[in-house]
Amino acid sequence: MNILVTGTAGFIGYHLTKKLLNEGHTVYGADNINDYYEVSLKYDRLADTGIQKEEIEWFKWVQSTTYDAYKFLRIDLSDKERTAQMFEDFKFDLVIHLAAQAGVRYSLINPQAYIDSNIMAFTNMLEGCKNHDIKKLVYASSSSVYGLNSKVPFSEEDRVDEPISLYAATKKSNELMAHTYTHLYGIQTVGLRFFTVYGPWGRPDMAPMIFSKAVMKNDTIKVFNNGNQSRDFTYIRDIVNGIEKVSVQKIDGTNLVFNIGNGKPVNLLHFIETLESEFNTVIDKDFVEAQPGDVTTTYADTSKLVKYTNYKAQTSIQEGISQFVKWYKEYYGN
Repeated sequence: MNILVTGTAGFIGYHLTKKLLNEGHTVYGADNINDYYEVSLKYDRLADTGIQKEEIEWFKWVQSTTYDAYKFLRIDLSDKERTAQMFEDFKFDLVIHLAAQAGVRYSLINPQAYIDSNIMAFTNMLEGCKNHDIKKLVYASSSSVYGLNSKVPFSEEDRVDEPISLYAATKKSNELMAHTYTHLYGIQTVGLRFFTVYGPWGRPDMAPMIFSKAVMKNDTIKVFNNGNQSRDFTYIRDIVNGIEKVSVQKIDGTNLVFNIGNGKPVNLLHFIETLESEFNTVIDKDFVEAQPGDVTTTYADTSKLVKYTNYKAQTSIQEGISQFVKWYKEYYGN
C-alpha cells in the first residue's frame, strides 16, 4: 500500500516507518521537525531511515538512500495550503496521523502549540482524506483523555468528558472530529489511545530518558507525587505491532477508538528500581508533590483491541528496560 505516515521524525513514527517499509509498503513521511526537544535526535532517527539532514528543506520531498520505497517531506501540517498540496502530490491508500504536539506539562506553558498542531493540523488531515477519497485514517489519541478516572482498568466505554490538561482536551477533540467526518463522509477513522510508550529512540521529555540522563550525569531526579503513581508502560515494539494491525488489517466498524497499552501498570518506584538495576547504580531521588495535569494511575483495558485484531503486548518491563538501556548507552555513550 501507499501509506502517508505523519510524525516520522518522532519516536513512534520512526519505528512504525521502519516496520512498514520492512513489510513491503511504500511510505511517505511528513514531519515539521520542531524544537520541542533536541532536533538532533529527530535528525538521527531520520538518518537511520536514509533521510539525510543536508537534503531536508521545507516542503521538498527527499528520497531515502536506504529504502527505495520511502520519501520524506518537511511540512507544517497546520499549513492548510501546503497540506492540501501534499495530498495532491501522491495517491495515498491509507493515512496514519501520528504527528502532534506532545507533552502534558508543556501544554501549561505553550497552549497555542497544541491548538496549531493538534487541532488545526488534524482538521487539515481530515480534509485531505475527504477531498481525495481516502477511506481509512488511523490517528494518535492518548490515554490522557481519561483524566482523573478512578475506575481501573480504563475502558473505551468510560466517560472521558473531563480532561485535566489542554493536551488531553485536544486529543479528545480529535476523537470527536473523527466521529464527525466518519458520519458525514464515510471515512473509517481509528483512534489509538496510547499508554506511556517507551523504548530505544524515545522522547527526552519522558521518564526513561530523564532518569537515564540523570544516571549518566550523576544528577538527582524528581519523583512526582512522592512516587505514588503507576503507569501502563508499553514497549515501542508492541505499540507499532498494534498500529500495523489496525492499519493494514481489514477491521469492521466505522468510527473506532482503541486502548493500546501493556495492560499491566507498573509503580513508578519499581520502574526506577528496574532502571537502576540495568545501569547497576542507585539514582539520587527528590520526592515532590504531583504536578498539575498529572494523573495517579494509567491502566489500559485492551480487550477491545484484542477482539478486533488479536493484539497482545508481549514485552515485560524487565526486557523493555534492558533493550532501552542498551540503546541509550550506545547512543549517548556510557
